[in-house]
Amino acid sequence: MTPVTAALEPAPGARGGAPGALEPPETRGRTEIADRVLERIAARALTDVDAAGGSSRRVLGVSLGKDSAPRVTARVDGGLATLRMTISVVYPAPIREVTRDVRERVTRQVGRLTGLEVRQVDIEVDRLLPARDLERRVL
Repeated sequence: MTPVTAALEPAPGARGGAPGALEPPETRGRTEIADRVLERIAARALTDVDAAGGSSRRVLGVSLGKDSAPRVTARVDGGLATLRMTISVVYPAPIREVTRDVRERVTRQVGRLTGLEVRQVDIEVDRLLPARDLERRVL
């Protein structure tokens, strides 16, 4: 009798026929990141920027409460993210510099934590806070 040899087919998902080898993670499924997750990451990233803070909701220019977390809306489209933030800035900090710092920090954090490319971060400054309020603000 002659020995019988059988050709082994790799198992589905195995690479190169090695037992237990899996396809690269990016080919095994899809990860979806909700808009709300980006909004929370962006709001948290803002707290790391000096002279920037949250903003309370307003109706006809009247505040509906004390300043709190920034208002952030986000949209994910494929691998791209766009964000819109409404914040306050401590007076007399230079607004352009503060918003640039916020934009850079948010872009870096969202990209690092999600792997998404942040295409745009629109920032609206709707209030200037007196410097003495800096110590009292809680985000």
